Amino acid sequence: MCRFGEMSTDHPHDHEELRQLDHLKKGSREGFDFIYAKYSRLLLPKMQRMVKVKEVVDELMQDVFLKVWINRAEIDLNRSFAGWIFTIAQHTIYGYYRRVALDVKMQRYLLETFAEFYEQTEDYIFNKERLGLLNQAIEKLPPQRKEIFKLCKIEGKSYQEAAEILSLSSSTVSNQLVNATKYIKRYVFFHSNEFIMLCIAAYLKK
Repeated sequence: MCRFGEMSTDHPHDHEELRQLDHLKKGSREGFDFIYAKYSRLLLPKMQRMVKVKEVVDELMQDVFLKVWINRAEIDLNRSFAGWIFTIAQHTIYGYYRRVALDVKMQRYLLETFAEFYEQTEDYIFNKERLGLLNQAIEKLPPQRKEIFKLCKIEGKSYQEAAEILSLSSSTVSNQLVNATKYIKRYVFFHSNEFIMLCIAAYLKK
């Protein structure tokens, strides 16, 4: 699969590009037009491979250069501009696929397509690389489900122990834990970096 990171970004600035980047930093339209003409040509084939719809590519390209203009003061003349703008383009495309994935039909399709990957519940959501997402998901749970999840999944207490602590029945604890785990599993899956790459792969197969 095509990733922007696979493309070399070690392009030393020639004198003219450096001059135009300096102009762009100062708000020059001439500098912007120069950079747009050069880098839209370099970005286009990458973006076309990752997004197959021409109209969407055109829209994302405009979004990339809008971000370049808005953040022009951050341009570092001593570092690779290619690396900077390719990172912006990659994040823009990932953002597009995140929006696509909010569609209920797309979520259902992804869950069916990657069912085996999605079913790796415990190992997946408790991976240390996803602790940030796990904590975000836990905080979005209703208070009771949050406490049940923490007691049973984080502290390792049994249903009965959790039930006694919270003055609930074991069946209530069990049902709430099932619902909490289901929510957290979906949240972590749809917000993970792996999901973005799966989403791109699935979308390109459609």
